Amino acid sequence: MAFKGEDHLDSLPLPVQRMHLIQVDSVQRWMEDLKLMTDCECMCILQSKPISIEKDEQNELILSSQYSTCNNLQLLLKRAWIISTELTRIAQKLEKNRWQRVHSMTVRVNCHVRSMINEYNTFTRSSSEEMHQLEKLLIDKCSEFTAFTERCIQTEDEQMLGSMKSCVNETLTTVAQYFGQLIELVFTHEAQNLLRQIDLSDSVYITESAINSLFSLTQEGAHLCRIIAKEGGVVALFKICRQDCFRCLYPQTLRTLASICCVEEGMHQLEKVDGILCLTDILTDNTHSEATHAEAAAVIAQITSPHLTFTQHLSSFLENMEEIVTALVKLCQEASSGEVFLLASAALANITFFDTMACEMLLQLNAMKILLAACSDKRIVDTPYSRDQVVTIMANMSVLDQCASEIIQGNGIQLLMEMLFEKSSSGNTAEVAACERVQQKSAVTLARLSRDPEVADAAVKLSCIPRLIKLCRSPTERNNSDSVLVACLAALRRLAVMSPDGLEDSDFQQLVKPRLVDSFLLCTNMEESFV
Repeated sequence: MAFKGEDHLDSLPLPVQRMHLIQVDSVQRWMEDLKLMTDCECMCILQSKPISIEKDEQNELILSSQYSTCNNLQLLLKRAWIISTELTRIAQKLEKNRWQRVHSMTVRVNCHVRSMINEYNTFTRSSSEEMHQLEKLLIDKCSEFTAFTERCIQTEDEQMLGSMKSCVNETLTTVAQYFGQLIELVFTHEAQNLLRQIDLSDSVYITESAINSLFSLTQEGAHLCRIIAKEGGVVALFKICRQDCFRCLYPQTLRTLASICCVEEGMHQLEKVDGILCLTDILTDNTHSEATHAEAAAVIAQITSPHLTFTQHLSSFLENMEEIVTALVKLCQEASSGEVFLLASAALANITFFDTMACEMLLQLNAMKILLAACSDKRIVDTPYSRDQVVTIMANMSVLDQCASEIIQGNGIQLLMEMLFEKSSSGNTAEVAACERVQQKSAVTLARLSRDPEVADAAVKLSCIPRLIKLCRSPTERNNSDSVLVACLAALRRLAVMSPDGLEDSDFQQLVKPRLVDSFLLCTNMEESFV
């Protein structure tokens, strides 16, 4: 009896039949040979593995085990996230008295907890007595929780279920508490292990592996960054950045430092170990690679971020600011890629918020000319994120009267006009937000610079007024952004004073003549009428 498809195979052209037969034959042959091949491969691998764990071979063993550390930590994080999510969902189902779901989810949590503990104990080299006690407490409490919810689904007495609910809630709270304490202890223990390797090892390979695992942990949120900072992560990483033998590891070390310094504990540690001075030395040392300079710029951008509320204690930054700003301007000028330019310009943009003196320094360093020239190179300034940094610097520098002539000479008004047309090509949320910031800041910069008649005249000649009117009247052009609307109204009013002939009467009556808040409400109501 023929199988389905065999008759069809016979009717195919000969080359196709031959190809099919060859493929089948190859697979069968491979399957037959596979066992012998893998046996041979296993023997080769086993022969190359050290069996002894004597002290002189310990480093080699640690090196081979480190390749999987990052994956093991990721597995642990994933398991912890699942348990945390399940505990939250149990609380929600419990609130709705869905006892069957509560029980089934409790059983699942019990399994996940045991799996997490078993998995962790298979790859950790040592655990403290406190950790073992917490593991036992958590497992016992999970078992108790499962037994408790099982009794709940076996009774139909609503009054009894009501009285048991508070006990279940209490047990759930205790499970969550033990779980939180264990996870905190586990990641503290892992951070300590990694930092111990970084601190004690003189092997580039072991140190690199430990730094990569540490970086992986920092990507899981501020809480883990706090643990790492508390355990001395910033101190250990700056120690690496002060040793020439680890120069090849500076980029990933600095990248990890930038992540840790998103939390206040990291910033305090950076100040204590003279981290600013170390970063200044790296940025001003021309023997370092561009990648190292770029990652040092990323740390500067992080610690000067205007979104952070705990940067005021960085007194040492002001002492080194001139050297840092000079090095960053040079990095922008010599950047070989968009990513390097983005990191350097982001650091400069943040510094202009950090201290007003920075704008005067940038003016003296001809930074505006350098930044405007970079914007004409699509290979370097290639995203809305980079343009956002450039226009931020322009907006902050535009408060200086001398800045206007620099911008005009560098064709900056043309650039600002182009930025009013910034649109996202991907529709990605972050990119759309960056485009909104570019539009808003370019309008702000125009408003500030237009106090100079020469700038206002250049803006009018480049048809900035019709574009500003379009942004005010068309919500889709500004992506329904109120901040863009306010900035455009302000710029339009400033230009209207300098060149009233550029507006039609209706635009003047609606967008310029009323109070700013009334024009704003008119334009936002216009948005509602289109919906």
